[in-house]
Amino acid sequence: MQLVMAENSSGGVQRVGGVLLTVSAVVAALGSFLFGFDTAVISGTTEALRSAYGLTDNLLGFTVASALIGTLFGSLLVGRPADWWGRRPVLVLVAVLFLISALGCAFAWSWPALLFFRWLGGVAVGGASVVSPMYITEIAPARRRGVLVAIAQLNIVLGILAAYFSNYLVGRLAGMDNPVVWRWMFGVMVAPSLFFFAAVMAIPESPRWLVKRGRRGQAEEILARFGHEDPAAEAADIETSLQSERAGSAESLFQRKYMAPLLIAFMVAAFNQLDGINAVIYYTADIFRMAGADKTSALMQSVIVGVTNLVMTLVGMLLIDRVGRKILLLVGSVTFVASHLLAAWVFWTHAQGWVVLAAMMGIVASHAYSQGAVVWVIINEVLPNAIRASGSAVVSCSLWILCMAVSWSFPVIARMSAVLSFGFFAAMMVVQFFLVLRFLPETKGRSLEEIQQAWGK
Repeated sequence: MQLVMAENSSGGVQRVGGVLLTVSAVVAALGSFLFGFDTAVISGTTEALRSAYGLTDNLLGFTVASALIGTLFGSLLVGRPADWWGRRPVLVLVAVLFLISALGCAFAWSWPALLFFRWLGGVAVGGASVVSPMYITEIAPARRRGVLVAIAQLNIVLGILAAYFSNYLVGRLAGMDNPVVWRWMFGVMVAPSLFFFAAVMAIPESPRWLVKRGRRGQAEEILARFGHEDPAAEAADIETSLQSERAGSAESLFQRKYMAPLLIAFMVAAFNQLDGINAVIYYTADIFRMAGADKTSALMQSVIVGVTNLVMTLVGMLLIDRVGRKILLLVGSVTFVASHLLAAWVFWTHAQGWVVLAAMMGIVASHAYSQGAVVWVIINEVLPNAIRASGSAVVSCSLWILCMAVSWSFPVIARMSAVLSFGFFAAMMVVQFFLVLRFLPETKGRSLEEIQQAWGK
């Protein structure tokens, strides 16, 4: 832990600190990897679960949504523990919940048992969706914050891709008609859960949380180890920003002075689900089967969609600290509309082949470089230091409520009219364009304390 202090030059300190900063961000983002894996793994099990438990469209939707019900609890309740215990202990707890969920789903003895362990995994996803990007936001310097927080989104995408690829391999090795293939698909998540648990024990605590708890000396030490140029001055800025805004109760979150940043965060979170991404992620294989693909081909095309998600997320990471958050959302709105209208046309005309894949790739790509890249960055940037944990928890909970609504209703609505489903998502992206254009401030290159001061003005 004294590695940084062993360097004599400030350049050496910053280089070593930069390595520790990046490693800590990547480790925290493993929670987001498991978030993505848990989110997407069920897409390969839906057909087997229908058969195993005799599920109707409505019950299948509820089975998928059971995890999302858990995310409501996880995201809403994690704020207080993150403020009481610290960011790192909560990440450890999240890792334990992921592990229990993976084992429980793999060995589920009944449909209610499967629902419970999916719900528990959802609690972990909700917790990870709040604490992983929050921790990274709080350790990162302004000039690198966008790309470092975007590592969390990259890991969500890697988790989704890993789930798609894992499902494909398990399906090929065990056989898609094997009655227990879905158990192996869920059980794969045990390995990354164990690794996350071990790795998160080695990262430092958030310096902003330490200042908030009156431990400024430790905060300065950690800021120095992370390679921040002036740890003492930065700790002083954090302390100043907290002095007049200490959140003493849950009610203090909804004070008038916090309404503007909260509404901006709520807006971005809402459109993160109204862009339709999770309808595609959760039901990728089902959508391809609805368009005429066989079971194995549907899983393979899901992997292609996952690769698209990964590539375009990397594009978003390259751009977020260069062009800014607002431009990515505006351009993404335009490509979203085009992609959803193409998907609606596919189901209107009953087209098959490459055009189906192109529509799904367009939707996923649009999300990856725009909403996916910026949502967790913006939520944690615009919320002031004093309410970041509680505010992020409430905003994330609203995001998961919409996610649950979309995932539960999509198989039923799509069965009646896939054209209507994709047309609705296209309309929502038109609304996003104009609201972002009018109300969203640009936050790139500004410290968290500078952003907070701007709200005060």
